[in-house]
Amino acid sequence: MAPRILLCGDVLGHLNQLYKRVSSVNKSAGPFDALFCVGQFFPDSPEHVDELMAYIEGGSQIPLPTYFIGDYGVSAPKILSKASKDSANRGFKMDGFKICDNLYWLKGSGKFSLFGLSVAYLSGRKSSNVQQFGTYTQDDVDALRAIAEEPGIVDLAAASDIPAGASDSVGSDSTVSELVQEIKPRYHIAGTKGIYYSREPYSNDDAVHVTRFIGLAPVGNRDKQKFIHAISPTPASTMSSTEIAMKTTNTTLSPYTFVERRTSPDDATRKSSDSISDSQHWRYDVSQKRQKLEAGYGNKMCFKFVSSGSCPRGEKCHFRHDIDAREQSMRGVCFDFLNKGKCERVPDCNFKHSLQDEGDRHLSRRPGSENTRSSRSKECWFCLSSPNVESHLIISIGENYYLALAKGPLVEDHVLIIPVEHMPSTLSLSSESEIELFKFQNSLKRYCKNQEKEVIFFEWASIRGTHANLQAIPIPSSKAVMVEKVFNLAAQKLGFEFVTKKFEDISDGRKFLKTQIDGNSSLFYAEVPGGTILLHHVEEKERFPAQFGREVLAGLLNMADNADWRSNKHSKDKETKIVEDFKSQFQKYDPNC
Repeated sequence: MAPRILLCGDVLGHLNQLYKRVSSVNKSAGPFDALFCVGQFFPDSPEHVDELMAYIEGGSQIPLPTYFIGDYGVSAPKILSKASKDSANRGFKMDGFKICDNLYWLKGSGKFSLFGLSVAYLSGRKSSNVQQFGTYTQDDVDALRAIAEEPGIVDLAAASDIPAGASDSVGSDSTVSELVQEIKPRYHIAGTKGIYYSREPYSNDDAVHVTRFIGLAPVGNRDKQKFIHAISPTPASTMSSTEIAMKTTNTTLSPYTFVERRTSPDDATRKSSDSISDSQHWRYDVSQKRQKLEAGYGNKMCFKFVSSGSCPRGEKCHFRHDIDAREQSMRGVCFDFLNKGKCERVPDCNFKHSLQDEGDRHLSRRPGSENTRSSRSKECWFCLSSPNVESHLIISIGENYYLALAKGPLVEDHVLIIPVEHMPSTLSLSSESEIELFKFQNSLKRYCKNQEKEVIFFEWASIRGTHANLQAIPIPSSKAVMVEKVFNLAAQKLGFEFVTKKFEDISDGRKFLKTQIDGNSSLFYAEVPGGTILLHHVEEKERFPAQFGREVLAGLLNMADNADWRSNKHSKDKETKIVEDFKSQFQKYDPNC
């Protein structure tokens, strides 16, 4: 059954009038699944703030899930700032930041699935001023351009401003026009400067389906223009090609065919934006991955493995086999605390609710603690003495480090620099061992430079990590200038900013990083071309993606389907062939040959 969606124009804080009308429509023609609000959501004047707050604080109830994009008006900064800081809203929240029950803010730009419909949005108005709320940025525009390059049809696209060419209204937005031409949604919804406007469906260039534009008036407008509209589209993903290509007798040519294209100097800006569109893919693809994980197993630990040290499902197990969690569990730490970060049975739970770092945990990080280290090595995938080590992945072995093909590599020359000793991060090793690390890094740089590539090195140094590994992923040299920007965009989406330091010599950068790790906190860092280091200290309760670095580069390389290593695993025979091919080409650069 096709979802039933209500569309609404500028709300302007008139929630009582809006939901009175929604309840009436729902009773006579419903039930409806969701309400989608475009245009300005917040009040124009202070007298309607109390009405808005009554819903946000729970005094009045919102009858059905409501999504809004017009994040400007009186009280918007205060309310949205609070929502942004809510821990429940951290991460890639393209499906909406929860403001209160049944109310979701679609921030910036993005794409998500709503009852099977593919929905894209651009929140706020165009502005040359940099503001936290109420305006969209060039990064948001670039993200939507990247979405347009992905396969599949967008069912519904929403923007606060109307596009140039859609109507004769003054003050229309040419940026929205360009995005709509690229995205080609089946329905385009917008606020329309105080009027209701629905034009005939129009054809799209290079697409068989038509687009319907609907502009909606503000709630409670004096001219009694239509401010609410119902649609019930079948998701394009479930339709046949014949159904998608069907056109009505009143189908027209695209209105944008007759709109004059922008010329210099804006064309240069546009081209610059297009050149980095690939780098935006991580934004929505990672969001989709997160939705899939939350719908399934996610990143939860395997209770069987943590409790007994083994799991009969082996590699087929959907849950995480965490060696450190098992050690903590053996010291009496609560499984729910390890798995979720909290335990709902407190104070009745008889287990510990803090990580146990004393005694053998400290000893396990010292070279002299042979018994404990030996115990860990038996189960570790990366320890050369472990029966679980996959030796066919090894490329080169030195005294302190060895080089190996990454499991489920993002690209075929994606490798790991791994300490021989079982250590939690490469920053924990002695300064003397750094010399060998630099040799591996420089060899990889020379090898990749010969192939017109640059290498991005990054490490997730978690206090709960097991065996350290420094990831090395080659990228085309042409994309090197975009690396720092795309990492910063990813950080912004997760709600943090990188500490950025530039060093003439990478050894100085490593010395700096060593001063940042204390054994009590986690950190993520990336070494990018030009000697720049991007560093982020990860707070204890922060929801930081374990594959963050890989996800970002997957977006940059337009390989978002491979963002999770598990989705790109190869057979042992193929892995062996990749390693042999790499060895033959790398041999003249290998510091151990």
